[in-house]
Amino acid sequence: MDVTSNLGRGRDVVAVVERPGETRSTEIDSDESGWSTTAAGGAPTAHRRESAPARQDQRGRTTIAPTVVQQIARITTEEVFGVYAVGGGMERAFGAIRERIPGASASRTSGVVVEVGETQAAIDIELVAEHGAALMDLAQAVRSNVITAVQRMTGLEVVEVNIAVNDVHLPDEEDQQSAAPARVE
Repeated sequence: MDVTSNLGRGRDVVAVVERPGETRSTEIDSDESGWSTTAAGGAPTAHRRESAPARQDQRGRTTIAPTVVQQIARITTEEVFGVYAVGGGMERAFGAIRERIPGASASRTSGVVVEVGETQAAIDIELVAEHGAALMDLAQAVRSNVITAVQRMTGLEVVEVNIAVNDVHLPDEEDQQSAAPARVE
Protein backbone atom coordinates (compact mmCIF):
# COMPACT_ATOMS: atom_id res chain seq x y z
CA MET A 1 0.00 0.00 0.00
CA ASP A 2 1.52 3.36 -1.03
CA VAL A 3 0.73 6.60 0.78
CA THR A 4 1.70 9.97 -0.70
CA SER A 5 1.69 13.20 1.28
CA ASN A 6 2.88 16.71 0.49
CA LEU A 7 5.28 18.12 3.10
CA GLY A 8 5.30 21.59 1.64
CA ARG A 9 8.22 23.32 -0.06
CA GLY A 10 7.27 21.32 -3.20
CA ARG A 11 8.28 17.94 -1.79
CA ASP A 12 6.21 14.76 -1.79
CA VAL A 13 6.91 11.69 0.31
CA VAL A 14 5.78 8.25 -0.75
CA ALA A 15 5.50 5.73 2.10
CA VAL A 16 5.20 1.99 1.56
CA VAL A 17 3.66 0.03 4.42
CA GLU A 18 5.67 -3.16 4.78
CA ARG A 19 4.59 -6.41 6.36
CA PRO A 20 5.54 -6.93 10.03
CA GLY A 21 9.03 -8.32 10.42
CA GLU A 22 10.33 -6.90 7.14
CA THR A 23 12.99 -4.23 7.42
CA ARG A 24 14.41 -2.92 4.18
CA SER A 25 15.74 0.61 4.01
CA THR A 26 18.54 2.66 2.49
CA GLU A 27 18.90 6.40 3.04
CA ILE A 28 18.19 8.44 -0.11
CA ASP A 29 17.22 11.96 0.89
CA SER A 30 16.09 14.08 3.82
CA ASP A 31 14.65 17.55 4.18
CA GLU A 32 14.26 20.17 6.91
CA SER A 33 10.82 18.94 7.94
CA GLY A 34 12.33 16.11 9.96
CA TRP A 35 11.11 13.42 7.55
CA SER A 36 13.60 11.06 5.94
CA THR A 37 12.81 9.39 2.65
CA THR A 38 14.35 5.96 2.21
CA ALA A 39 14.29 3.27 -0.44
CA ALA A 40 14.00 -0.40 0.36
CA GLY A 41 14.76 -2.68 -2.55
CA GLY A 42 13.52 -0.04 -4.96
CA ALA A 43 10.38 0.80 -2.94
CA PRO A 44 10.43 4.22 -1.22
CA THR A 45 9.44 4.54 2.44
CA ALA A 46 9.32 7.43 4.91
CA HIS A 47 9.88 7.76 8.62
CA ARG A 48 9.89 10.64 11.11
CA ARG A 49 13.15 11.64 12.82
CA GLU A 50 12.80 13.09 16.34
CA SER A 51 15.25 15.74 17.54
CA ALA A 52 15.08 16.90 21.16
CA PRO A 53 17.47 19.87 21.02
CA ALA A 54 15.75 21.26 17.94
CA ARG A 55 12.23 19.88 17.90
CA GLN A 56 9.89 21.20 15.32
CA ASP A 57 6.17 20.78 15.27
CA GLN A 58 3.49 22.55 13.29
CA ARG A 59 3.67 25.66 15.48
CA GLY A 60 7.40 26.22 15.85
CA ARG A 61 10.82 24.92 16.83
CA THR A 62 12.19 24.19 20.32
CA THR A 63 15.92 24.19 21.02
CA ILE A 64 17.48 23.05 24.30
CA ALA A 65 20.97 24.44 24.91
CA PRO A 66 23.62 22.21 26.51
CA THR A 67 23.98 24.76 29.33
CA VAL A 68 20.35 24.10 30.28
CA VAL A 69 21.12 20.39 30.68
CA GLN A 70 24.24 21.33 32.69
CA GLN A 71 22.21 23.55 35.03
CA ILE A 72 19.57 20.85 35.57
CA ALA A 73 22.27 18.26 36.32
CA ARG A 74 24.12 20.60 38.68
CA ILE A 75 21.07 21.66 40.68
CA THR A 76 19.79 18.09 40.90
CA THR A 77 23.20 16.88 42.11
CA GLU A 78 23.39 19.58 44.79
CA GLU A 79 19.98 18.47 46.12
CA VAL A 80 21.24 14.97 47.03
CA PHE A 81 22.02 14.52 50.73
CA GLY A 82 25.72 13.75 51.14
CA VAL A 83 26.95 16.00 48.31
CA TYR A 84 29.07 18.82 49.75
CA ALA A 85 29.86 20.56 46.44
CA VAL A 86 29.82 20.04 42.69
CA GLY A 87 33.17 20.36 40.92
CA GLY A 88 36.74 19.39 41.64
CA GLY A 89 39.07 21.20 43.99
CA MET A 90 40.71 23.34 41.29
CA GLU A 91 37.38 24.35 39.74
CA ARG A 92 36.01 25.37 43.14
CA ALA A 93 39.20 27.31 43.97
CA PHE A 94 39.11 29.23 40.68
CA GLY A 95 35.38 29.81 41.16
CA ALA A 96 36.04 31.36 44.58
CA ILE A 97 38.70 33.63 43.05
CA ARG A 98 36.39 34.66 40.18
CA GLU A 99 33.64 35.58 42.66
CA ARG A 100 35.98 38.14 44.27
CA ILE A 101 36.83 39.85 40.98
CA PRO A 102 34.44 42.73 40.19
CA GLY A 103 32.36 41.95 37.12
CA ALA A 104 33.27 38.27 37.08
CA SER A 105 31.24 35.36 38.35
CA ALA A 106 31.91 31.72 39.08
CA SER A 107 30.77 29.30 36.43
CA ARG A 108 27.43 27.81 37.45
CA THR A 109 28.21 24.67 35.46
CA SER A 110 31.75 23.89 36.62
CA GLY A 111 32.02 20.25 37.55
CA VAL A 112 29.36 19.23 35.03
CA VAL A 113 30.22 18.35 31.42
CA VAL A 114 27.40 17.52 29.03
CA GLU A 115 27.32 16.09 25.53
CA VAL A 116 23.94 16.63 23.86
CA GLY A 117 22.88 14.91 20.65
CA GLU A 118 19.62 14.99 18.74
CA THR A 119 17.73 12.77 21.17
CA GLN A 120 20.28 11.77 23.81
CA ALA A 121 22.57 13.27 26.43
CA ALA A 122 25.64 12.01 28.28
CA ILE A 123 26.66 13.72 31.51
CA ASP A 124 29.91 13.75 33.52
CA ILE A 125 29.78 15.08 37.09
CA GLU A 126 32.64 15.81 39.50
CA LEU A 127 31.66 16.21 43.13
CA VAL A 128 32.90 16.47 46.69
CA ALA A 129 31.14 14.19 49.17
CA GLU A 130 30.41 14.85 52.82
CA HIS A 131 32.58 12.85 55.21
CA GLY A 132 30.74 9.70 56.26
CA ALA A 133 28.62 9.37 53.12
CA ALA A 134 28.46 5.91 51.53
CA LEU A 135 30.08 6.87 48.22
CA MET A 136 28.58 4.13 46.02
CA ASP A 137 25.08 4.84 47.37
CA LEU A 138 25.68 8.57 46.94
CA ALA A 139 26.77 8.11 43.32
CA GLN A 140 23.72 5.96 42.59
CA ALA A 141 21.38 8.53 44.16
CA VAL A 142 22.96 11.36 42.14
CA ARG A 143 22.80 9.29 38.94
CA SER A 144 19.14 8.40 39.48
CA ASN A 145 18.09 11.97 40.31
CA VAL A 146 19.97 13.48 37.36
CA ILE A 147 18.56 10.97 34.87
CA THR A 148 15.01 11.49 36.13
CA ALA A 149 15.23 15.30 36.12
CA VAL A 150 16.93 15.69 32.73
CA GLN A 151 14.61 13.23 30.98
CA ARG A 152 11.50 14.78 32.56
CA MET A 153 12.46 18.40 31.84
CA THR A 154 14.04 18.06 28.40
CA GLY A 155 12.70 14.86 26.85
CA LEU A 156 16.27 13.76 26.10
CA GLU A 157 17.22 10.15 26.77
CA VAL A 158 20.12 10.17 29.24
CA VAL A 159 22.41 7.36 28.08
CA GLU A 160 25.00 7.70 30.84
CA VAL A 161 25.88 9.70 33.92
CA ASN A 162 29.53 9.32 34.94
CA ILE A 163 30.32 10.44 38.47
CA ALA A 164 33.78 11.22 39.83
CA VAL A 165 34.02 11.71 43.59
CA ASN A 166 37.18 13.82 43.73
CA ASP A 167 37.27 14.73 47.40
CA VAL A 168 35.65 14.19 50.79
CA HIS A 169 34.81 17.26 52.84
CA LEU A 170 36.11 16.95 56.39
CA PRO A 171 34.72 19.18 59.10
CA ASP A 172 37.42 21.74 59.85
CA GLU A 173 37.87 24.50 62.39
CA GLU A 174 35.89 27.00 60.34
CA ASP A 175 32.87 24.68 60.18
CA GLN A 176 33.14 23.88 63.90
CA GLN A 177 33.40 27.56 64.87
CA SER A 178 30.34 28.52 62.84
CA ALA A 179 28.38 25.62 64.38
CA ALA A 180 29.36 26.53 67.96
CA PRO A 181 26.82 28.64 69.84
CA ALA A 182 27.77 32.22 70.61
CA ARG A 183 29.07 32.81 74.13
CA VAL A 184 27.33 36.18 74.47
CA GLU A 185 24.28 37.79 72.96
